[in-house]
Amino acid sequence: MKYPIQKKRFRKRFKPRKIKPIPRFVVPSFFTLMNLFCGFLSIILVSDGNLMMGAWLIVLAGMFDVLDGFMARLTNATSEFGMELDSLSDVISFGVAPGFLVYHVAFFEMGIVGILLSALAPICGSIRLARFNIEAKEVEYDYFRGLPSPAYAIMLAAFYLTFMNRMDVFEGLNHGVLSVLVPVVVLLSFLMVSTIPFDKIPKFDRESIKKHKNRLILLAVYFIIIVIFQDIGLMFVFSFFVVKGLATGLYIFWKQAFTDDPDPLEEGL
Repeated sequence: MKYPIQKKRFRKRFKPRKIKPIPRFVVPSFFTLMNLFCGFLSIILVSDGNLMMGAWLIVLAGMFDVLDGFMARLTNATSEFGMELDSLSDVISFGVAPGFLVYHVAFFEMGIVGILLSALAPICGSIRLARFNIEAKEVEYDYFRGLPSPAYAIMLAAFYLTFMNRMDVFEGLNHGVLSVLVPVVVLLSFLMVSTIPFDKIPKFDRESIKKHKNRLILLAVYFIIIVIFQDIGLMFVFSFFVVKGLATGLYIFWKQAFTDDPDPLEEGL
């Protein structure tokens, strides 16, 4: 026989525990970790000689990077933890992995110079991400300052996927594919650490959609081109993205140098 006090303790001891809800940041963090995993797997496959799959995994990492940002905004789960995890993942997937890829594609022929050129990807990517993290805490821009590291990485992956079976187009050049790949890598690395504005995917709220309607239409066109033309579509879309950013940078320079407008981007890109 149990006395009332004993019964109360018994019920308290075996009271079912409430299951805590899954924290909001778990969903975007999952996509961030998939981004990291794709970058890691890309390095392994490239080291095994499977350059094509390694390049496609960099592209897939870029897709996961877009999804983690989208899910973070959708679930209102942006956090400092998520931002730091995203940056660490980006260094691997869009810094180390593309540097590893271009080294195995062509830069291995250049010895120490090739190693240094390959290292531009992780070095400039890390600098850009560190600057981005600092600026994100101070002010939020509706554009990227400097070429985003995913765009850099996908551009190099797309270059290989487009020309891996068309290397004969470079035979007329003095150093073959190196004559094109070296200046491309140097230019894109410089753009990463520059302050040239590049288009940013806007938030999907009513105000942002209304303000950046043309940008959303352009993103839809990008997506259709990539789906239809695949590797060539990737090369075209990201080449256009880079050229558009360069043209915007030149326009800003002209406005600041020859007009009285000190901040042409005050009203947005």
